[in-house]
Amino acid sequence: MSAADDERRKDRLRRLKELHLKVNEARKANHVQVVEEDRRKHLPSNWEAKQARMRWEEEEDAFKAECLKKGIDPERAKALSISAELVNRLESRKRRKKPFVDPDDAADGNAAGFTTYADASHRKYLKQAKALKPDMAAYQKQKEKLGDLAYPTAHTIGLVGNETDSREAIENMANSLKEQAKKKAYSRRRAFDPDADIDYINERNKRYNELLDRHYGKYTAEIKQNLERGTAL
Repeated sequence: MSAADDERRKDRLRRLKELHLKVNEARKANHVQVVEEDRRKHLPSNWEAKQARMRWEEEEDAFKAECLKKGIDPERAKALSISAELVNRLESRKRRKKPFVDPDDAADGNAAGFTTYADASHRKYLKQAKALKPDMAAYQKQKEKLGDLAYPTAHTIGLVGNETDSREAIENMANSLKEQAKKKAYSRRRAFDPDADIDYINERNKRYNELLDRHYGKYTAEIKQNLERGTAL
């Protein structure tokens, strides 16, 4: 065997050894990835979110500690570090997520909207309760008079005599009820028309359809007529 053949054989053995090393490294890397994937599979579904939250809280605490150490208000420092572009993006996202505003709520000056009619009823109750100003002086006087009986329990209820409301409180309640009746009498709700087409599933959907018709009715009138005649394309 010549020296050239011997050199070629050594080169092939060297390359074969390198190839074996690369195969072993790839096998080890694959094994590490499989073990890591199996570990993640057995973790809770929100594990990564929790870890990200913990890292964020740690960074926030470190940032606040650094600001307090320098005598700087953390909230102000954070506000100054936010770019105007990011602020505009967040505001745009909030506007896109703005809930539907009921027309009656908008007329009352409440533009927050609601998700259910139960929420609207609760908000209306809070508004009416807020309008009835309590007599705090009379309330404190009654508390001092009754003592612990001002907060009756299952064992003390009924021990307090019949307490009557003051004439001013009764008149206040009567005036509030009259005001509610007056508002209901002048409600903007239209009377039900039995001959009108029913193209809604509930009152809220009806108002939404009326709003659409008010803005786009003149553009869709011809399309509706063609559909009714059967001449639409």
